[in-house]
Amino acid sequence: MKSRIQELAQTYFEEIKSIREHLHMHPELSFEENETSAYLKQKLESWGIKVDREWVKTGFSVVIDSGKEGPTIALRADLDALPIQEQNEVDYKSQNEGLMHACGHDVHASCLMGAVRVLNDVKEHFSGKIIAFFQAGEEKLPGGASLMIKEGIMDHYKPQAMIAQHVYPEMPVGKLGFREGKYMASADEIYLTVKGKGGHAALPHTTVDPIVISASILQELQKVSSRIAPPTLPTVLSFGKIQGLGATNVIPSEVKIEGTLRTMNEEWRAKFHEKIEEICHSTAKMMGGECEVDIRKGYPFLVNDERTTRVCKSAAEELHSAENIEDLDLRMTAEDFAYFSQHCPVCFYRLGVRNEAKGIVHSVHHPQFDIDENALKIGTESMAFLALKLIDSINR
Repeated sequence: MKSRIQELAQTYFEEIKSIREHLHMHPELSFEENETSAYLKQKLESWGIKVDREWVKTGFSVVIDSGKEGPTIALRADLDALPIQEQNEVDYKSQNEGLMHACGHDVHASCLMGAVRVLNDVKEHFSGKIIAFFQAGEEKLPGGASLMIKEGIMDHYKPQAMIAQHVYPEMPVGKLGFREGKYMASADEIYLTVKGKGGHAALPHTTVDPIVISASILQELQKVSSRIAPPTLPTVLSFGKIQGLGATNVIPSEVKIEGTLRTMNEEWRAKFHEKIEEICHSTAKMMGGECEVDIRKGYPFLVNDERTTRVCKSAAEELHSAENIEDLDLRMTAEDFAYFSQHCPVCFYRLGVRNEAKGIVHSVHHPQFDIDENALKIGTESMAFLALKLIDSINR
């Protein structure tokens, strides 16, 4: 079966590559993936594969039914792009101004399309069902995964395990990465509005300076992660935007601050939210101002099921050899696939796409992000082979 999967992935490689290039040329933002969805559905129809149901505006699912009694597992890919102006000069460069597949979702969708076609060709060789989830809106709160779950996708299919892969530009093409247990962080968005009393910068005694208040708030908040957070618990608090529309001689009336909180423990996450509220309000009040706090709870942290991940890692070693399989470190980025991990055992693994000889070295969310397209064959055969091994392990 291994050689058959590899043979089929090679047979369909050029078509999968053309799908990826089409998607890359026509990126769409979260929950607006109308053309993306229509294109993929048309392609599936041309292969004689039917879409089973639609989910959350532009998402959809496909069922590969062996016709034999057995477990159900799911495979997932995301569809949305980012508001980034592409700087690559390639034939498949984005044609949509200001939009780019800079996080590899075009790769994820293309590989899942390839895996669907391969698995459909070999469905007589497994027992059970394999469901493909094509998901909208991974990049935007509340996350398409959470909305699919609210619409009932997990209750409808009841998968006993689930797999997803994600591009990893830090890893050379030809390699895959796995980690059991906690892997990716929760992510919350923090919006602060610090209010004071504006005035002339030469007369600070007549003002309540929100810039100085903001500086004090930011310093105090950093002490939470450095002095209150348990040192064994990964925690990141970062602020990436401070806006105080004054001037060299003008103290503004308010300052807006935006940031993110990342961690891997729900109890500590809730406690940190309380600390943010407490520090912002008390510091501003002490200095004569006030602070409005808006914490938008984002994705939960992602936990890879140990057994599921071991089965998938072992399958990857069988497919690609052990020297091409790496262990991953904890990562403080976030993924809405974490919502699925709260409903069934999952394995979220990484697909190497880096090729330094070709200059393919840029990280995700960079305007020059790209992949070695050989990763598409590896991603296709990996999803298909891991799915077969996983469903077989549950059958046993």
